[in-house]
Amino acid sequence: MMSDPSGVLPDDPGGSAGTTARGTTARTTNPANPNGPESTNPGKVAFASFIGTTVEWYDYFLFGTAAVLVLNDQFFPSLDPLAGQLASLSTFAVAFVARPLGGVIFGHFGDKLSRKSMLVLSLLMMGFATFAIGLLPGYSTIGVAAPILLVLLRVVQGFGVGGEWGGAVLMAVEHAPPHKKAFYGAWPQAGVPAGSVLSSLVFFLVQLMPNEQFMSWGWRIPFLISAVLVLIGLFIRLRLTESPELNEVKEEKKVASLPFLELFKTSKKSLLIGIFCLVGSNTLFYIASVYLLSYAPDYTGLNRGEVLLAIAIGASFDVIAIPLVAIFADRHGKRTMMLVGSLVTAVAAIPIFWAINTGTFLGAVLAMIIAFPIAHSVVYATSSGFISGLFDPEVRYTGASISYQIGGLISSAPAPMISVLLFTTFESWVPVALYLVAANLLAGIFVLFDTRNRAMSE
Repeated sequence: MMSDPSGVLPDDPGGSAGTTARGTTARTTNPANPNGPESTNPGKVAFASFIGTTVEWYDYFLFGTAAVLVLNDQFFPSLDPLAGQLASLSTFAVAFVARPLGGVIFGHFGDKLSRKSMLVLSLLMMGFATFAIGLLPGYSTIGVAAPILLVLLRVVQGFGVGGEWGGAVLMAVEHAPPHKKAFYGAWPQAGVPAGSVLSSLVFFLVQLMPNEQFMSWGWRIPFLISAVLVLIGLFIRLRLTESPELNEVKEEKKVASLPFLELFKTSKKSLLIGIFCLVGSNTLFYIASVYLLSYAPDYTGLNRGEVLLAIAIGASFDVIAIPLVAIFADRHGKRTMMLVGSLVTAVAAIPIFWAINTGTFLGAVLAMIIAFPIAHSVVYATSSGFISGLFDPEVRYTGASISYQIGGLISSAPAPMISVLLFTTFESWVPVALYLVAANLLAGIFVLFDTRNRAMSE
């Protein structure tokens, strides 16, 4: 165990921590700063990726929670309740449209210049947008300009997070020894539920205020707190060294002039698999963390504080489960675990609603434990190593980012709205559960077509 506070993950016991996937030894210092404090230790890199990802997704999930609880009243007060809810969720979804564009731009420069620099830029972009939302006047103050500015800031958030996932995952995976890529790659994945825990807990605390104060100014506090978290994440992320595999690509003069075009020439099949392999897991996550936050108080008698606390508890266990599941992925194969996870989530869909429909706090906690550590963790823990394995290093940042972000656009973004419309149309939760089942079966079918990860496992 390293004495450095950022070295909370174990070193590779076999001494292969500096070995890249191509079998060469990575540098022990950053070529651009040979006397600097950076290290190629995979545990430090994974921890730094985890912290930065936690901060970015805290910012991102704040908006989802606020969209359900408060943005309707603050920015769309003239609409009827259902139209206002859909409009508010639409501002939540618009970031998913910007995410693929962020993935292309950040991926281009991440594959050509620097993974590390793109991670720093994405963190700054996300922090600026989140802090600005906390200061944004409402509709009653500046009229129609308020929702327009809200949408623009949400687009900036989406653009920033579009470059975050690919960079954070690749820094962890490409510093890891070949036999532990799923484990180290799972740590930035764990930052996603960790961000959900933080955002849910902070909103749980501020919504304890008198409702008038909460709706007037209290909801802004979680957004303003983001500035402190971003500074912490930035300090840790600046200590990262560059990816050894990217350095090798540069040394061998294999840098793609246009990674986006090269990706479509050489990796169409991999791109399709990468896009669709997470549609089930994404749908589950946003139904559980966003849709149920409005469904449960309206139809089960639970109050919003109980649901927020249940989400935080379930996501906390997800943070623990993700790296543990990744150990099995390294041992038994990433493709196998992706298939198992899709089936587990499909089976879990109806029990999640049974538990939440008890209308009790314990039932809500059970629903979130089924949703997050039992179902979501299996696919999500494995997906970073799985998607990274689909692409060559020359186009990996672009390929991984586009896969993840387009997958989010077609699955995560519409999940809360589709769920609202299904329930409103059929007046039953069963179609929502069947929608979740269908999304996971679709994901499993696409994983079956993967040959690259299967070949590596064999």
